[in-house]
Amino acid sequence: MKNLLSIAGTDPTGGAGIQTDLKTFEAHGEYGMAVIAAVVAQNTFHVTGMQAMPAELVGKQIECVFEDIRPDAVKIGMVSSAGLIKSIAKKLHEHKAENIVVDPVMVATSGSKLISDDAIGTLKEYLFPMAAVLTPNIPETEVLSGMEVKSAEDMIAAAKQISETYHCAVLCKGGHQLNDANDLLYRDGSYRWFNGKRIDNPNTHGTGCTLSSAIASNLAKGYDLDTAVERAKAYISGALAAMLDLGHGSGPMDHGFDFRGKGFAEEQA
Repeated sequence: MKNLLSIAGTDPTGGAGIQTDLKTFEAHGEYGMAVIAAVVAQNTFHVTGMQAMPAELVGKQIECVFEDIRPDAVKIGMVSSAGLIKSIAKKLHEHKAENIVVDPVMVATSGSKLISDDAIGTLKEYLFPMAAVLTPNIPETEVLSGMEVKSAEDMIAAAKQISETYHCAVLCKGGHQLNDANDLLYRDGSYRWFNGKRIDNPNTHGTGCTLSSAIASNLAKGYDLDTAVERAKAYISGALAAMLDLGHGSGPMDHGFDFRGKGFAEEQA
């Protein structure tokens, strides 16, 4: 069993953020831990409020994790302020954290903005260079590259710019109204497409969180990045194909699809 840490915001309905990361870690047979970076009031159709945690408190949470149960991989999700980002980067650098997956969360599935403008620059400067891989969707790729992304060729050009600027691998997710579910991994001057089949399921709340935490889980297991992405995409396809239908908006996925109906998850007859 490997140890995984998520540093992100919350979702009281359980479909995104810290809650979905912990479900994903558990589904991969790993021990999940969490540092709360922000408390978010959200559900499947909107975000009504958000309170970022004090940077010092977030740093202390990270310190408590590393001094006791060292994580084999770290997934970073929504971090909304410059001070918070600097505190996280400082602690991860001090402890020589490995297998860092950064999901540069900027806008929720519902369309609500989740990060301040000044924090984007800090994210680029402090966290991106530490990452094993970034996992932006199309809107986030456009923000990070300063380019409009309307085609597969645009995805390649934008991912190349981000990767070469911040010296890390970039998985540009094409499922956001482009290329169906085909994702592009760019690193070290070359790229690879990971083709996927679009699943006709409108409930996609937390897909970005799930994919990045699944990649982190597989990196912790010792898989190379290509294989980690392949396995993560297979997992998210299974979670979507389970067709869980909850909430009044874009609902969550079934993270426990692989053990549903088995053992302690078996329903009463």
